[in-house]
This record gives sequence, C-alpha cells and structure tokens, in this order.
Amino acid sequence: MRHFSWSYFTKTGDVDAFMLYKEVDALALSESETGSVIADVLEEVPELAETSDGV
Repeated sequence: MRHFSWSYFTKTGDVDAFMLYKEVDALALSESETGSVIADVLEEVPELAETSDGV
C-alpha cells in the first residue's frame, strides 16, 4: 500500500495519496518499534517467552 500510494502521488500530485502514504509509513514505524519493545521485554524476562500465551 505504501508503494502504491507513493506512486499514485508522484503521478497525480493528489494530496490524499500523500497523506495515505505518510499514514502507512507511520503505522509501519510504530509496528516495528512495538516489536522492538516486545523483544526487549522478552530478553529481560525470559519466563514470558517460555509461556505459550505470553501472559
């Protein structure tokens, strides 16, 4: 979706396509940061990684 919205924006100059591109980019960044935080917690508390449901 990120690639499509950027391509559409560069071809048309549509502001909504650019806003979609930025939103998808921000979501991808927050997801990668969330994954990093989870990995850090699992390293600090290995008992969480051993449970099947993580609770």
